[in-house]
Amino acid sequence: MTVSSRTSVAIHALTKLAERGGQTRPSAEIAESLASNPVLVRRILGQLRDAGLVEATEGRHGGWTLARSPSTITLADAYRAMEPGPLLAGHPHEPSAACVVGRHIQRFLGDELDAAALALERRLGETTIADVLDQVLEAERLSS
Repeated sequence: MTVSSRTSVAIHALTKLAERGGQTRPSAEIAESLASNPVLVRRILGQLRDAGLVEATEGRHGGWTLARSPSTITLADAYRAMEPGPLLAGHPHEPSAACVVGRHIQRFLGDELDAAALALERRLGETTIADVLDQVLEAERLSS
């Protein structure tokens, strides 16, 4: 499986930006929320920018904002921005044709892995950053 923590970090960063409405936020503030290194956060934000999910403003009052409404950014958008390759990889090389399993496993395994990846992407497409923010704020309200 190739899903990395980058997707979780990206969703966290997008949610932090959504929390602030349209206000520009420096990467250091987002890194603080993540308890992470600002350089790593800037790298993630750069990928999100390249995917059209955030915008950067340079200068003294610069920082990051969402490029779209949080209700239109899905977890699938964040996933695709962070994980450009296939979700579930098959064999790294062609299996042995001399073996009955080796001759046929790729086709069957490929179908299963493709179906699983499609199901995950479909599920992630059902939840928006606005949904995540609502859940976070509700959890905070209930814990107070």
